[in-house]
Amino acid sequence: MGSAIGQLLSAAVGVAISPLPMIALVVMLATPHGRANGIAFVTSWMATLTTVGVIMLVIGRGAHAGGKAATWTLWLTLALGVLFALLAVKQWRDRPRPGEAAELPAWMAKVDKFSPGRCAGLAAALSGANPANLALTVGAITAVDGAVSRVGVKAVALAVFVVVASVSVLVPLGLSLFGGSEGEVTLDSWKTWLSRHNSAIVIGLLVVMSAKFIIEAIVDLT
Repeated sequence: MGSAIGQLLSAAVGVAISPLPMIALVVMLATPHGRANGIAFVTSWMATLTTVGVIMLVIGRGAHAGGKAATWTLWLTLALGVLFALLAVKQWRDRPRPGEAAELPAWMAKVDKFSPGRCAGLAAALSGANPANLALTVGAITAVDGAVSRVGVKAVALAVFVVVASVSVLVPLGLSLFGGSEGEVTLDSWKTWLSRHNSAIVIGLLVVMSAKFIIEAIVDLT
Protein backbone atom coordinates (compact mmCIF):
# COMPACT_ATOMS: atom_id res chain seq x y z
CA MET A 1 0.00 0.00 0.00
CA GLY A 2 2.85 2.38 0.81
CA SER A 3 4.34 1.92 -2.64
CA ALA A 4 0.95 2.61 -4.23
CA ILE A 5 0.50 5.83 -2.25
CA GLY A 6 4.01 6.92 -3.18
CA GLN A 7 3.27 6.31 -6.85
CA LEU A 8 -0.06 8.12 -6.49
CA LEU A 9 1.51 11.25 -5.02
CA SER A 10 4.51 11.29 -7.35
CA ALA A 11 2.24 10.91 -10.37
CA ALA A 12 -0.04 13.68 -9.08
CA VAL A 13 2.96 15.99 -8.67
CA GLY A 14 4.05 15.01 -12.18
CA VAL A 15 0.70 16.11 -13.59
CA ALA A 16 0.76 19.29 -11.49
CA ILE A 17 4.16 20.51 -12.69
CA SER A 18 3.34 20.11 -16.39
CA PRO A 19 4.01 23.68 -17.63
CA LEU A 20 1.59 24.06 -20.55
CA PRO A 21 -1.67 23.98 -18.55
CA MET A 22 -0.43 26.69 -16.20
CA ILE A 23 0.83 28.84 -19.08
CA ALA A 24 -2.50 28.49 -20.91
CA LEU A 25 -4.44 29.34 -17.75
CA VAL A 26 -2.33 32.42 -17.01
CA VAL A 27 -2.94 33.68 -20.56
CA MET A 28 -6.68 33.11 -20.12
CA LEU A 29 -6.77 34.94 -16.81
CA ALA A 30 -5.30 38.06 -18.44
CA THR A 31 -8.25 38.39 -20.87
CA PRO A 32 -11.40 40.50 -20.25
CA HIS A 33 -13.35 37.33 -19.44
CA GLY A 34 -10.44 35.81 -17.56
CA ARG A 35 -12.29 34.81 -14.41
CA ALA A 36 -15.06 32.96 -16.23
CA ASN A 37 -12.54 31.30 -18.54
CA GLY A 38 -10.28 30.37 -15.63
CA ILE A 39 -13.08 28.85 -13.60
CA ALA A 40 -14.27 26.87 -16.64
CA PHE A 41 -10.72 25.64 -17.28
CA VAL A 42 -10.02 24.54 -13.70
CA THR A 43 -13.44 22.92 -13.27
CA SER A 44 -13.03 20.93 -16.49
CA TRP A 45 -9.44 20.01 -15.57
CA MET A 46 -10.50 18.49 -12.24
CA ALA A 47 -13.61 16.87 -13.68
CA THR A 48 -11.60 15.18 -16.44
CA LEU A 49 -9.00 13.83 -14.03
CA THR A 50 -11.81 12.50 -11.84
CA THR A 51 -13.54 10.88 -14.81
CA VAL A 52 -10.37 9.15 -16.00
CA GLY A 53 -9.74 7.95 -12.45
CA VAL A 54 -13.26 6.56 -12.05
CA ILE A 55 -13.00 4.77 -15.40
CA MET A 56 -9.75 3.15 -14.33
CA LEU A 57 -11.26 2.07 -11.01
CA VAL A 58 -14.17 0.45 -12.85
CA ILE A 59 -11.89 -1.25 -15.38
CA GLY A 60 -9.54 -2.35 -12.62
CA ARG A 61 -12.08 -4.27 -10.55
CA GLY A 62 -10.41 -7.45 -9.45
CA ALA A 63 -6.92 -6.01 -9.73
CA HIS A 64 -6.53 -6.44 -5.97
CA ALA A 65 -5.63 -10.02 -5.17
CA GLY A 66 -4.49 -11.22 -1.78
CA GLY A 67 -3.11 -7.82 -0.83
CA LYS A 68 -0.93 -7.67 -3.93
CA ALA A 69 -1.38 -5.97 -7.26
CA ALA A 70 -2.49 -8.23 -10.11
CA THR A 71 0.25 -9.08 -12.58
CA TRP A 72 -1.42 -7.19 -15.42
CA THR A 73 -1.25 -3.94 -13.46
CA LEU A 74 2.52 -4.39 -13.06
CA TRP A 75 2.94 -4.94 -16.79
CA LEU A 76 0.84 -1.85 -17.42
CA THR A 77 3.10 0.15 -15.09
CA LEU A 78 6.15 -1.13 -16.97
CA ALA A 79 4.58 -0.17 -20.31
CA LEU A 80 3.85 3.32 -19.02
CA GLY A 81 7.45 3.66 -17.90
CA VAL A 82 8.65 2.76 -21.39
CA LEU A 83 6.15 5.26 -22.85
CA PHE A 84 7.59 8.02 -20.64
CA ALA A 85 11.09 7.15 -21.86
CA LEU A 86 10.00 7.42 -25.50
CA LEU A 87 8.27 10.73 -24.84
CA ALA A 88 11.41 12.02 -23.11
CA VAL A 89 13.51 11.11 -26.17
CA LYS A 90 11.07 12.90 -28.45
CA GLN A 91 11.01 15.97 -26.23
CA TRP A 92 14.82 15.99 -26.14
CA ARG A 93 15.04 15.89 -29.93
CA ASP A 94 12.52 18.72 -30.24
CA ARG A 95 14.13 20.91 -27.57
CA PRO A 96 15.25 24.43 -28.52
CA ARG A 97 18.96 24.60 -29.29
CA PRO A 98 21.26 27.12 -27.56
CA GLY A 99 20.36 30.61 -28.72
CA GLU A 100 16.93 29.57 -29.99
CA ALA A 101 13.76 30.90 -28.40
CA ALA A 102 11.48 28.30 -26.85
CA GLU A 103 8.47 27.68 -29.07
CA LEU A 104 5.04 27.06 -27.57
CA PRO A 105 2.26 25.19 -29.41
CA ALA A 106 0.47 27.18 -32.11
CA TRP A 107 -2.84 26.99 -30.25
CA MET A 108 -1.32 28.95 -27.36
CA ALA A 109 -1.46 32.16 -29.42
CA LYS A 110 -5.26 31.82 -29.68
CA VAL A 111 -6.02 31.08 -26.02
CA ASP A 112 -6.73 34.73 -25.21
CA LYS A 113 -9.69 34.60 -27.63
CA PHE A 114 -11.25 31.41 -26.23
CA SER A 115 -14.78 31.30 -24.80
CA PRO A 116 -15.41 29.52 -21.46
CA GLY A 117 -16.61 26.47 -23.40
CA ARG A 118 -13.42 26.26 -25.44
CA CYS A 119 -11.35 26.78 -22.28
CA ALA A 120 -13.15 23.83 -20.70
CA GLY A 121 -12.46 21.74 -23.80
CA LEU A 122 -8.79 22.69 -23.75
CA ALA A 123 -8.52 21.68 -20.09
CA ALA A 124 -10.10 18.32 -20.87
CA ALA A 125 -7.62 17.77 -23.69
CA LEU A 126 -4.58 18.77 -21.62
CA SER A 127 -5.55 16.58 -18.66
CA GLY A 128 -7.31 13.64 -20.30
CA ALA A 129 -5.84 13.41 -23.81
CA ASN A 130 -2.25 14.57 -23.19
CA PRO A 131 -0.22 11.32 -23.34
CA ALA A 132 2.03 12.09 -20.37
CA ASN A 133 -0.74 13.30 -18.04
CA LEU A 134 -3.08 10.49 -19.10
CA ALA A 135 -0.37 7.90 -18.50
CA LEU A 136 0.44 9.36 -15.08
CA THR A 137 -3.24 9.28 -14.08
CA VAL A 138 -3.74 5.74 -15.34
CA GLY A 139 -0.57 4.52 -13.64
CA ALA A 140 -1.40 6.14 -10.30
CA ILE A 141 -4.99 4.92 -10.11
CA THR A 142 -4.02 1.45 -11.31
CA ALA A 143 -1.39 1.20 -8.59
CA VAL A 144 -3.88 2.14 -5.88
CA ASP A 145 -6.58 -0.09 -7.34
CA GLY A 146 -4.20 -3.03 -7.33
CA ALA A 147 -3.15 -2.49 -3.70
CA VAL A 148 -6.47 -1.58 -2.06
CA SER A 149 -9.74 -3.49 -1.95
CA ARG A 150 -12.02 -1.05 -0.07
CA VAL A 151 -14.07 1.25 -2.29
CA GLY A 152 -14.01 4.10 0.25
CA VAL A 153 -10.22 4.12 0.41
CA LYS A 154 -10.01 4.13 -3.38
CA ALA A 155 -12.38 7.10 -3.54
CA VAL A 156 -10.29 9.05 -1.02
CA ALA A 157 -7.10 8.20 -2.92
CA LEU A 158 -8.66 9.44 -6.16
CA ALA A 159 -9.77 12.68 -4.49
CA VAL A 160 -6.26 13.26 -3.11
CA PHE A 161 -4.77 12.62 -6.55
CA VAL A 162 -7.12 15.10 -8.25
CA VAL A 163 -6.47 17.85 -5.68
CA VAL A 164 -2.67 17.46 -5.75
CA ALA A 165 -2.61 17.22 -9.56
CA SER A 166 -4.69 20.41 -9.75
CA VAL A 167 -2.55 22.58 -7.47
CA SER A 168 -0.79 24.16 -10.45
CA VAL A 169 -4.10 25.46 -11.83
CA LEU A 170 -5.85 26.13 -8.54
CA VAL A 171 -3.08 28.45 -7.30
CA PRO A 172 -3.05 30.71 -10.39
CA LEU A 173 -6.85 30.90 -10.32
CA GLY A 174 -6.74 31.83 -6.64
CA LEU A 175 -4.14 34.54 -7.31
CA SER A 176 -6.29 35.95 -10.09
CA LEU A 177 -9.46 35.97 -7.99
CA PHE A 178 -8.00 37.21 -4.72
CA GLY A 179 -4.43 38.43 -5.37
CA GLY A 180 -5.20 41.82 -6.91
CA SER A 181 -2.50 43.62 -8.90
CA GLU A 182 0.32 41.82 -7.10
CA GLY A 183 -1.21 38.51 -8.09
CA GLU A 184 -1.25 39.59 -11.74
CA VAL A 185 2.44 40.52 -11.61
CA THR A 186 3.27 37.15 -10.06
CA LEU A 187 1.29 35.27 -12.70
CA ASP A 188 3.02 37.14 -15.49
CA SER A 189 6.46 36.30 -14.10
CA TRP A 190 5.44 32.63 -13.80
CA LYS A 191 4.29 32.58 -17.41
CA THR A 192 7.61 34.02 -18.62
CA TRP A 193 9.68 31.55 -16.61
CA LEU A 194 7.59 28.51 -17.57
CA SER A 195 7.62 29.46 -21.24
CA ARG A 196 11.42 29.70 -21.20
CA HIS A 197 11.99 26.42 -19.35
CA ASN A 198 9.03 24.36 -20.61
CA SER A 199 11.14 21.83 -22.50
CA ALA A 200 13.61 21.22 -19.68
CA ILE A 201 10.83 20.73 -17.12
CA VAL A 202 8.99 18.23 -19.29
CA ILE A 203 12.15 16.25 -20.11
CA GLY A 204 13.15 16.06 -16.45
CA LEU A 205 9.66 14.98 -15.43
CA LEU A 206 9.46 12.26 -18.07
CA VAL A 207 12.91 10.86 -17.22
CA VAL A 208 12.17 10.70 -13.49
CA MET A 209 8.74 9.12 -13.94
CA SER A 210 10.07 6.65 -16.51
CA ALA A 211 12.77 5.45 -14.14
CA LYS A 212 10.33 5.24 -11.24
CA PHE A 213 7.67 3.27 -13.10
CA ILE A 214 10.12 0.88 -14.76
CA ILE A 215 12.10 0.14 -11.59
CA GLU A 216 9.01 -0.38 -9.43
CA ALA A 217 7.39 -2.65 -12.03
CA ILE A 218 10.52 -4.78 -12.46
CA VAL A 219 11.02 -5.10 -8.71
CA ASP A 220 7.40 -6.19 -8.15
CA LEU A 221 7.44 -8.57 -11.12
CA THR A 222 10.59 -10.30 -9.91
